[in-house]
Amino acid sequence: MSKEPAPVIVVSLEIDDPILADRLATLLDGIPGLRLAAPGEAGAVALVARARDTAALSGDSELTPRELDVLALLAEGASNKMIARELGISVHTVKFHVGSLLDKLDATGRTDAVAHAARRGVINL
Repeated sequence: MSKEPAPVIVVSLEIDDPILADRLATLLDGIPGLRLAAPGEAGAVALVARARDTAALSGDSELTPRELDVLALLAEGASNKMIARELGISVHTVKFHVGSLLDKLDATGRTDAVAHAARRGVINL
């Protein structure tokens, strides 16, 4: 009995910053079950990052060292459970940090938070 191969997910990158787009393409290239869309091809999933004010975080929006740890693991694609194990904290605490990151980075989700942080120079992909 043979297993059917998992369907390939086509991901399109709609990113204004060519450096960020190149970095993300490099990170995503070669992941089993995932293929980057060709130019002009619609993907099943789109990573979108439009040019905005990329001023560095300042004042009360600065990220804490623990938030930076969580952000680095988010950038690696780690789940809340994996982050909790890696950092020795509870999943509830991870969720708190992720929520704080989304607020501080004005992001709509985990991937968006990583993209915002990369554009602002908070992390390097």
